Amino acid sequence: MTAVDTAPKVTTRTRTRIGFGPLLLRLHFYAGLFVAPFLLVAALTGLAYTFTPQLEKIVYADELTVDGHHGPARPLAEQIAAARAAHPEGSVTTVRPGEGDTTTQVDFTSPALDAEHSHTVYVNPYTAEVTGQLTTWWATTPLKTWFDDLHRNLHLGAAGRHYSEFAASWLWIIALGGVALWWRRRRSVRRMLAPDLSAHKGVRRTRGWHAATGLWLTLGLLVLSGTGLTWSRYAGGHFHDALDSLRSGTPSVATAVAGSHHGGGHSGASTADPAAVDAVLKVARDNGITGPVEVAVPPDDATAWTVTQTRNLWPVGRDSVAVDAGSGAVVDRVDFADWPLLAKLTRWGINAHMGTLFGLVNQILLAALALGLTCVIVWGYRMWWQRRPTRADRRAMVGAPPGRGAWLHLPPWAIVVGVPVVFALGWMVPLFGLPLAAFLLADVVIGALRDRRGGPDVPVSPAPAGS
Repeated sequence: MTAVDTAPKVTTRTRTRIGFGPLLLRLHFYAGLFVAPFLLVAALTGLAYTFTPQLEKIVYADELTVDGHHGPARPLAEQIAAARAAHPEGSVTTVRPGEGDTTTQVDFTSPALDAEHSHTVYVNPYTAEVTGQLTTWWATTPLKTWFDDLHRNLHLGAAGRHYSEFAASWLWIIALGGVALWWRRRRSVRRMLAPDLSAHKGVRRTRGWHAATGLWLTLGLLVLSGTGLTWSRYAGGHFHDALDSLRSGTPSVATAVAGSHHGGGHSGASTADPAAVDAVLKVARDNGITGPVEVAVPPDDATAWTVTQTRNLWPVGRDSVAVDAGSGAVVDRVDFADWPLLAKLTRWGINAHMGTLFGLVNQILLAALALGLTCVIVWGYRMWWQRRPTRADRRAMVGAPPGRGAWLHLPPWAIVVGVPVVFALGWMVPLFGLPLAAFLLADVVIGALRDRRGGPDVPVSPAPAGS
């Protein structure tokens, strides 16, 4: 009885710490090892993309800007007529009136281009002179499109998008896992914020820089991971399906026009009447659509024109109206203030990810995140190299991985709760779930082969919290 009373008691807290520590360590190690190259590519290509607005102004100075402006702008109808004269083929689809030192942009369709691309003609709004033409992707210049494709798919098309989705799917796992491991080691928020500079040169000092820098980057990395997944191929599709089911998708104005002035039918011809453009824009301005706008030209005379704000800076402006060119009436309106909260968060997140939400400050923050993530990855691989055995009888190129069998230390409740959660997460984010399943399968197979051969394996021995 005495022996029982004096035996050390294992508290639930201790059991949980011992149970989750080895699993977190092993998952963080292997995820970092195999995902880090993709994250490094995403960080460097994202860094290159961050400052494309400044590069555009240099490369496309003639197309995008005017040297100076005097007096009021020419009628938009006159500017479109000038663009039509320079580009007689195709239908006008979109007009973005120039303001200040920016040119007016007029998009034309072309049978040689898909629906995402247009021929864009740039017009000086004060002289109605054409300053240039470019083939654009969603109004984006070729330079910016090139860097965007490099970041999204490495110029490999649909297949290349798997790399960026894979990186985004695992980034938040690696970041949060690293924070948990650093907490187990430091047990103090203050001590977590800085590396241990008193540590001798070697793996402990490198770990300090790796973990402390990663902690400072965590919030930004989570934002990049989440926003990147919103427009990814598979997880993004599930995300938008969920928004639609919650009625939280991005709303749009209704453009159907009912009235006798159209003759009761569709003419099938574009209504890009230069006189109508100015009238439509005036109606939109009179109804509070201010700032930079995009005027969408309808495909026929039974469809309303739409005028939408395109302000990406904070506060974001996305108010939109549908205008009947025949009567001058606003047939529908959607204000950004009335968007569902999830739709607003999605819009803000996309703008932040692209570096437009807070202008230059946003760009600098993204550049700092990219450079910081690059350093964290390099330090991670350096730790792997520094942990290698150096004794004459145990030399190795790199350090040994954490021991297998960590999941055996999990409490039963963690398995009961965790397995369904992991399955659900794997379905929502396939490029997290499928690689995780492949890793587990490979881990089991390799372990079985080692057991049959009697090969050694590193035992699971969770380090104390303060080590």
